[in-house]
Amino acid sequence: MTTVLHATDSAAFLGIVPSLAGFTPRESVVLLPFHGSRTDGAMRLDLPDDDIDLDAYADAAVGLTARVPETDAIAVVVYTDREAHPTRDGLVLPYAVVVDEVLGCAEDAGLRIVDALCVTPSGWASFLEAEPQLHALEHIRPLPSAAGDDVRGDQSAGVDLPEVDFAEKERVGRAAVELAAVLDASATGRVSGRENPQLIAALVLLEDIPVFFESALAAPDDLPPFATAALLWCLDRPFLRDVAIAQWATDLSGGVRTLGAQTAFAHAGRAFPDDLGRVFLGQGAMPDTERLRDALAVVRGAAARAPRSSRPAPLTVAAWLAWALGRATHAGRYLEMAREIDPDYSLAVLLEALIGNAALPEWVFRRGQRR
Repeated sequence: MTTVLHATDSAAFLGIVPSLAGFTPRESVVLLPFHGSRTDGAMRLDLPDDDIDLDAYADAAVGLTARVPETDAIAVVVYTDREAHPTRDGLVLPYAVVVDEVLGCAEDAGLRIVDALCVTPSGWASFLEAEPQLHALEHIRPLPSAAGDDVRGDQSAGVDLPEVDFAEKERVGRAAVELAAVLDASATGRVSGRENPQLIAALVLLEDIPVFFESALAAPDDLPPFATAALLWCLDRPFLRDVAIAQWATDLSGGVRTLGAQTAFAHAGRAFPDDLGRVFLGQGAMPDTERLRDALAVVRGAAARAPRSSRPAPLTVAAWLAWALGRATHAGRYLEMAREIDPDYSLAVLLEALIGNAALPEWVFRRGQRR
């Protein structure tokens, strides 16, 4: 069964989509799962290439939507820079064949079709109308995001690392060298007492790693150079990097448990707890999104200030955090940046394979969470 909205209803619906997605999509197919008359989230896919297997693309698109509990209907919106093509038989909308394939797959899955719309540079129209007509873009009035975010940018908005001046990078670089001289070059890690007091303070931070990771969230945009260097030192070690990921996705006690589990595995070969392992795979309880955002700000800032050779670790952690928030586009870009520096960085390779298979954390599919 198909529910065709009137033009005014469809315009209002298009005004809601950016708020649901958290951005204004571009060159995208947006899927909106419905339960009855309600939708509270949106999923975005890149528009397919001309040579793609449309059956597989449609199956994957509908499969993602169907993972949202209680979904019984779907709406599809195409955002494209291509124009509609006028012919003697009427207006041909771009990607009409793709949308037909997706809608057919949705109906085969027992999903009702709420609407299927196309937004082009010159106007918007419905794929469901027998004779599509372009309507003015001015009729679409986006609602402000419920979270208060600016949704005018597209799916790539905000992915660039923060701007950091050269002097700040130099300070972090020097701090990293001083810290490594004590932590890496010395077998004992002893200090003479004549070191920079800020270095001593950074060493104190590292005496309790979970507490240090927790304190970083309190001022995600304002870590001093030696604290940034200490964070980079931790993230550059997979043993501690994984503790940071688990802790920022859970809480301080989760970090303490993960550190203990990592230590027990390394020293005694004890099995890693299943519930902690599930966090890395995006399974289990939904993390606190504000906590994830703060952690993402921390590692983005660290990556922006880091020497080039130290960037893959914070960039890859940023990719995981973006993925955990449902921002697959951002995650993909951070992985590209990491692998441009180190093509074989193991966690980046793993996450790239995961994201490449269109996998998202299971908590992204729960109603009430932005996708």
